[in-house]
Amino acid sequence: MSINDEDRAARKVAHEIGCDLSLLSVDELALRVELLKAEIARLEEEKARKGASRSAAEKLFR
Repeated sequence: MSINDEDRAARKVAHEIGCDLSLLSVDELALRVELLKAEIARLEEEKARKGASRSAAEKLFR
């Protein structure tokens, strides 16, 4: 196995915003949709967590 093969095997499926979608299969598009949904959920959870921390800090300093 060459170094390039190892690099390819280690790469995760990713999506670049605005990339050309025309060469992707329906299955690849579905995978990307699920990937983005999971990322949105992760972002929403972090936003909620930070919002709760901010709210607690504001109450403390009032």
